[in-house]
Amino acid sequence: MGVKRLRDIPGFSIDRVAAAAGDDGDVLRLENLDTDIPPPAEAVEATRAVIGDDDANSWLPFTGRDDLKQAVAAFIERRGGPRYDAGREIVITGGEGDAMLDALFCLTDPGDEVILTDPTYAGMLNRVRLAGASPRLVPLRVVDGDWRLDTDALAGAVGPRTRVVFLNNASFPSGWVASDEEWSAVASICRERDLWLLYWGGFEGVLFDGRRIRHPAALHGMRDRTVTVGSPSLELRMIAWRVGWVVAPGELVNDVARVHIYNGLVPSGFAQIGTRVALRLSDEHITAANREYQRRRDETLRQLDRLPAVRPAGAWSLLLDVAALGLDCVEFSDRLLEHKVAATPMRGWGGPIADGFVRFVFSNEPVERLALLGARVRRALA
Repeated sequence: MGVKRLRDIPGFSIDRVAAAAGDDGDVLRLENLDTDIPPPAEAVEATRAVIGDDDANSWLPFTGRDDLKQAVAAFIERRGGPRYDAGREIVITGGEGDAMLDALFCLTDPGDEVILTDPTYAGMLNRVRLAGASPRLVPLRVVDGDWRLDTDALAGAVGPRTRVVFLNNASFPSGWVASDEEWSAVASICRERDLWLLYWGGFEGVLFDGRRIRHPAALHGMRDRTVTVGSPSLELRMIAWRVGWVVAPGELVNDVARVHIYNGLVPSGFAQIGTRVALRLSDEHITAANREYQRRRDETLRQLDRLPAVRPAGAWSLLLDVAALGLDCVEFSDRLLEHKVAATPMRGWGGPIADGFVRFVFSNEPVERLALLGARVRRALA
């Protein structure tokens, strides 16, 4: 008999799709959030250089190395975010997942409500449930070919038990990037209704078509009601380093530190050192990677031409509206596998909107292989 806390938390459908794809090199691997564009060479070398050092093989400091905290604070400020006290407002964690859960434990009590978008990252949605809070979903809608936040629905979703608005931007899996007007609406609601903004900025620099980074904590009145979760996993392509951070203003950081000590405890010292080096690099490697991701996005959209695929403004994936084609997302994902395409159904990645989509991650296949996608999708549709 299972515990109640897990009652509404499904498994990750990515695992099922990946297992079915197996080791078949002919399958287009569009199911998992990987990338074949390597991490910065300087970060790899820095990690390799200290992996045997005693100083990099320690439990201490529990809340992370001071030099990495300083690098995180400088990284945020360099991108237009506010200035943070590195020693007093930042906790280093064992990845973005630890960081999200640490923050949710400090911002909510069981029975509180957290607002997320539909669709959203399943890891955000289900960590809300793990913390004992209840998700309230606000639609992302397709307007003139782009994802847009329903700001009227956002205002209507706030109730007496609402404590947090939990967003990622650029958003995974949809590729939604909030406009200035949407950020203004979010900030106004947080200020007027005394809510926290929990912001996962993992893809904030993976933007297409000339878009610029907007850090919501820099908006009027938002520095001290925004908790930022970050990591080197996505923009810096350092997935396996398993480092993250929580930027928590003022005294809230003490709660985050206490939770993290009993949750993730500490990431490896050598991974922190490699991350510090990566954060201090110029953004040239991110710009170069984004150019390649945009090429892959554009090729994927070309392959899905005349099908209801929604153009992402950032991040590593896009969504195909299979409900509009009269199809079930899980059944169509299975059918795609029969035609050598691994793609993840979005059931459980939000509510009724997400349930109509299948996701294609374009960050881990070169353009030459993505050129095979259209014919295989159309055979699956036939």
